[in-house]
Amino acid sequence: MTSAAELPDFPGLGVTGSTGGLGGMVARELAALGSTQRLLVRDPARAPELDGATPAVCSYTDTAAARQALDGVKVLFMVSAAETQDRVQQHTAFIDAAAGAGVQHVVYTSFYGAAPDATFTLARDHYATEEHIRSSGMDFTFLRDNLYLDFLPLLAGDDGVIRGPAGDGAFSGVAREDVARCAVAVLRDPAIHKGATYNLTGPEELTLAQAADIITQSTGRTVSYQPETLEEAYASRASYGAPPWQVDAWVSTYTAIAAGDMAGISPDVHGLTGEDPISLREFLARPVL
Repeated sequence: MTSAAELPDFPGLGVTGSTGGLGGMVARELAALGSTQRLLVRDPARAPELDGATPAVCSYTDTAAARQALDGVKVLFMVSAAETQDRVQQHTAFIDAAAGAGVQHVVYTSFYGAAPDATFTLARDHYATEEHIRSSGMDFTFLRDNLYLDFLPLLAGDDGVIRGPAGDGAFSGVAREDVARCAVAVLRDPAIHKGATYNLTGPEELTLAQAADIITQSTGRTVSYQPETLEEAYASRASYGAPPWQVDAWVSTYTAIAAGDMAGISPDVHGLTGEDPISLREFLARPVL
């Protein structure tokens, strides 16, 4: 484990989630731009080897280790924790550690439409996290991501069918790559984004039926959308043996689309990056890295 005393001087940028998809993209892009950063990881062996990046070991729930790892960090990129029943508690513990360590600005990856009564149950967790950051005394910027385009093909089962109670509702999916580029834009000059909440969407609204058609046309795999009733949705997921909170989250992803909570196109990706967001068709045409 790397202690705070062993960490080299750096301009105060800390990045979580670098062993995962979004955080890894952010860390790599920051390194390519010459930024020095501290990678907050649970397993240093999994930390990406990047120029100017130094790993420090902590978890969201180990407050003592987190405060030590965050010593000297002034701007923190906080990727939301994995989906668990106690995710809000994990977040609040880490936020308290950050405030105690002297972090001045938190850039947090939240979710589109985060609210205490959001249809999508996990968006309520993001709202609670936002509120705790607001009350911490630290400056903040919230990146509220719509559904990731990256995950859309994975919604289809082995038979190529996407099943869920989304009705004819629309969503405005965003590529994870665009979210990473927005995060980097904020992290490079956080002061001008103090107190801002950005809604990160793609360039189009799509129903799941339309998304399935695009996936079929773009990949050659036949994908279709089959609407379910609420009862059918819970019944079809019962065989996974998941806890009730998780099944609620799965199902409410679709009911939130049906309710219109995922609709709407935001200009914020372009505003932050100067480039138009990637469409589903463009995303599917990109080579797999």
